[in-house]
Amino acid sequence: MSVLQIPTAEVFVPLLQPGRYKGAHGGRGSGKSHFFAEMLIDDAMRNHGLRAVCIREVQKSLRESAKRLIEDKIISLNVSQYFEVQKEQIKTPGDGVIIFQGMQDHTSESIKSLEGFDRAWCEESQTISSRSLQLLRPTIRRDNSELWFSWNPRREVDPVDQMLRVNMPTNSVVVNSNWSDNPWFPDVLKQERLDCLYNDPDQYDHIWEGGYVTVADGAYYARHLADARSEKRIGRIPRDPLMTVRLFCDIGGTGTFSDAFTIWAAQFVGHEIRVLNYYEAVGQSVDAHLYWMQENKYLPGNSNIWLPHDGRTGDRVFDVSYESVLRQAGYNVTVVDNKGKGAAMARVVAARKLFPSIYFNEATCKGGLDALGWYHEKKDENRNIGLGPEHDWSSHGADSFGLMCSVYYPPEREHHRSDLVPEETADY
Repeated sequence: MSVLQIPTAEVFVPLLQPGRYKGAHGGRGSGKSHFFAEMLIDDAMRNHGLRAVCIREVQKSLRESAKRLIEDKIISLNVSQYFEVQKEQIKTPGDGVIIFQGMQDHTSESIKSLEGFDRAWCEESQTISSRSLQLLRPTIRRDNSELWFSWNPRREVDPVDQMLRVNMPTNSVVVNSNWSDNPWFPDVLKQERLDCLYNDPDQYDHIWEGGYVTVADGAYYARHLADARSEKRIGRIPRDPLMTVRLFCDIGGTGTFSDAFTIWAAQFVGHEIRVLNYYEAVGQSVDAHLYWMQENKYLPGNSNIWLPHDGRTGDRVFDVSYESVLRQAGYNVTVVDNKGKGAAMARVVAARKLFPSIYFNEATCKGGLDALGWYHEKKDENRNIGLGPEHDWSSHGADSFGLMCSVYYPPEREHHRSDLVPEETADY
C-alpha cells in the first residue's frame, strides 16, 4: 500500500521522525490537531494493525473527542476504503483500531487495557492531570510506541508543560506552532484574530500566540498589569540599600491543607511603590519564612513586617501567633485590624488606585504577578452577577498585595498617621 503524500507545514516536520514523546503547543489556528489527525491516519496506513487511543482528561461523549476530525481527514485524504468508521471506534487496516477515551475514568487496573497500544494522542493536553500522566506513560509500552500531546498552554506549572517544556524526557520532539506557522490559516480566522487583538488584548497572547495565561477573564488587575508592562514599570527594579524594606504578608499555616503564606517585599520611595520580591509557601513553618527573609537580607533593623489581623491568632499546629514569633526574631511588626465585611474588595480598590505608581522587579516577582493577573471576581453564571473576589490559589498573593496598598500613605500625609511607628517615616 502506497504511503500517503500529505502536505505538512514546516513547523511540524520534526514530528515526522520517530520519537517516544511528540508535542506541539501553541495558539489557535496553528493546525496542531489537523496535523496529528493526519499523522495518525498515515501511521495506520504504514503500520497495519496499529492500535491508537485518542485521549482527553475528561470525555463525556464522543462529540468531545477527535473522532469527527479523524473521520473528516479519512474522507479528505481519499482513504475511506481502508477504514471502517463505527459508532464508538474506527477500524484501521490490518485489524487495527482507533479508540477514544477520557483519562479521568481510568484506574490503575482499567488502564491496563491500553498496554497493547502503539499510539496515544492526548488532545487538549493542558488539562491532563499528573495522575493521568503517571498512569498513561508506563502503560503505552510496546516497541516503537509513541505518546503525542497537543495543547494551548495555560500555566507553566501544568503537568504537560512541566513534562515537555521544563523536564523533557529522553527521545522527545516538541515544537511551538502558532497561526503564523500555518500556511493554510483560514481567512475566517484572520479577522477573528484581529478582533481579539483589538477587543481583548489581555487574552490575545494566550489565545493566538500560545503564551501562558497571565490574566484571567474578569481579573481585577488586567488593565493595570497591561499598562504597567507597556509603561515599563515591570522590569529591573533595584533595592535602595539605605531605605527600609517593608514586608507585607498573608497568613497561611503549617497544616497539610493550609492556605499559602505569601510576602511582598517593597520600598516606598517618594510617591512610588517599588516591589522588589515575592515569596509563597504552603504548609511551611515560620522558620522557613524567616529563612527566606534572611537569605534575601531582609533583616531586623532594615526591614519591617505587616500582618493581617489573623497574625495575632495562634497557628493550628504550633499554637503560637506569627506576630509573637516575628517579634521574638527581632522584627518590628504591625498587625492591621480586621476591616470586616467587604475588606477584600476594599483592598482591590486601594490597589487599583495606586497601580500607576507601582513598579515590579520582574525576575523575582513572577509568581506574584501571575497571582495578580489571575485574581478575579467570582460569578453567579445563572444570574450574571458578581459575588466578590474568588478564593483560589491566586487570592493569597493578591491579599498581601492589597494589604500593602491599603496601608500606604503618601509622604506628606505620613506624619499624620498615629498608628505608624516613628522609624517608618525615615524612608521619606
